[in-house]
Parts: sequence; C-alpha cells; structure tokens
Amino acid sequence: MNLQRNKSAGFWVAGVFSALAVCSAPVHAAEADSWPNRPVRVIVPYAPGNTGDITLRQILPQLEERLGVRFLIDNKSGASGNIGAEEVVRARPDGYTLLLGATNNYVINQHLIKGMRFHPQKDLAPVTVISNAPSVIVVNASLPARSLKELSALATQSPGKLAFASPGIGTPPHLAAELYKQLAGIDLIHVPYRGSPPAVQGLIGGETQVYITAFSSVAGNVSAGKLRALAVASPQRLPILPDVPTTAQQGLPELVTGNWWGLSAPVGTDAKIIQKLAGTIREILADPAVRQKYADLGVTAVGSTPAEFAAQIAQETAVWKKVIERANIQAE
Repeated sequence: MNLQRNKSAGFWVAGVFSALAVCSAPVHAAEADSWPNRPVRVIVPYAPGNTGDITLRQILPQLEERLGVRFLIDNKSGASGNIGAEEVVRARPDGYTLLLGATNNYVINQHLIKGMRFHPQKDLAPVTVISNAPSVIVVNASLPARSLKELSALATQSPGKLAFASPGIGTPPHLAAELYKQLAGIDLIHVPYRGSPPAVQGLIGGETQVYITAFSSVAGNVSAGKLRALAVASPQRLPILPDVPTTAQQGLPELVTGNWWGLSAPVGTDAKIIQKLAGTIREILADPAVRQKYADLGVTAVGSTPAEFAAQIAQETAVWKKVIERANIQAE
C-alpha cells in the first residue's frame, strides 16, 4: 500500500515538473512568426502616473494600430520595482508579458538590495529604451550660484555646509548627486525625503540647497522663480530649457545622468519578436510629432536597438556600482 502511494506521488510530482517545463519551454518558431495575435501585457513596476507610464501611453495608440493587438499596462509596485520585474522574469518567454522598467530595475537595484532573486542582465532580454528624463541640477533661488562651477566653488569654500535633497536612499537623484560630489571633489550633506514632492518643498523652504532630478519634478517652481536651473546632465541641452547649459559645457562631461525607461522581455524570448517590437517602437519614436510631445514633457524620445540597450545597461551598471561602493550607500 505504501509502495503504491509513493508511486502515485511520484507520478504526481513528475506531472508538476512536466507542466513547469512546458511553461518555461522556448516559444516555437511558428508562434514567433505569428506574434502578436492576442493582447500583450506590459508590467510597470511602479504606481500609475510615473514618467515611463506617461511616455508609453503616448505611443500606445500607434503601437496597437501597427501591431493589431491591445497593449495592457499593469502597474505592480513594491520593493523598489522588484516585485513587478520578478513577475516578468518568471513569465513564459512568448512576447506576451513585458517589463517597462526604469534605471533602478536594470542597473541600480542589484547593487543596493541584498538577496535579489534575479539578475537583470541574465534574466531579462533588452528590447528598447523608450524615453529618458535627463537630470537637471537645480538650486534654491536664494543661493548665490548661477552656474555649476559657481555651485562647486561654493561647496568647496564651505565643505559640509550645503545639503542636497533626494526622494529616498538609492534613488536616481540620490546617486546623481553622489556622482556629482565624486567628480567635482566636493562635500554635500544628503537629506532624503519620502518622495519627490516633499524633496522639492524642502528645497524651496531652504532645508536643502541642491536637487538633481528630472525637470518635470521642478518645472513649475523654476518657472515661478522659486528654484534656479544651473545645468542639464545630458550631452545635449533640453529644448524646454534652451538657455541652460549642459554639465559638459561647464567642465563636468562625465556627469551625465537621468532616469530612463526601457522595455524588456523574459530571457529566452525569440529574437524575431524582440526585433519586431523594437523596430516598430523605433519607427513610432522617429515621428517628429511624437518627439515633440516628449520634449514638451521634458523627456527625450530614444528608440534604441536591443544591442544598444544591452550595451547601455552594461556601461551604466559599471558606473553606478562604483558610485554606490565609493559612497557606501546601503538600501533602507
């Protein structure tokens, strides 16, 4: 009787493993050729209303029209974006579950969060970078600094006296400021807040003097004269800030930061699917009207190839790993 039970249990366990093998099996070539023939789910691992969410929605109508299926955005926040990202990693690599992740998901979290159950470069297949929100260095309007060089000089004259805001430890604005400190050889105090709105209010109120963030976070206050934009941490000036020079134009060419959003699929997804999706998005993002919509939001339309996206991930992973280690940043 016991032997029979064990045999039955064995058959049941074998059946479970067989089912799992089917779920994770590579997609058949015929399936890849017919992709997509049903709705595609795009997991965004943050709450609705983020920049990636907004920029993806700008191109969804054209994407759906060109590919003939619905693209459904599914916001799954938590654990600095790891909850949603891990769901994509565990999904069947058939092109019907995608990740719209931010810089954190691809290059930062792995160096901050211990015990991550996946590796971005090993478990996600890059498709394309959709948008990039270059960082803008802003200061309290009362600060006597009207350029990046003047800000660095002020910090040098008063080491440990100026403070920079961030929306939290390990966020892109925090790391951007740490990179600035390391490149300029200055000392700034970090004041983390719980999100960008309170960080902006702290800057306006004089609790801090510097904030390096996406322009969309501070646009209204810059226009109102409460904050002053000193530099754009991008190779090119922002169309929305034509009079604000880049960091390279002010002597810090390595200070290039931003929060970009890229689409990826579970590793093992057929290359035909990845190339088809990436090519379609690149065509849409090349449209001058779309690029203008993005520029009006303070972001840049990108549209990289899968290979270019993979190279960007590798390059930035090395940069931020070094910044995190030098600053001894630990996740909260």
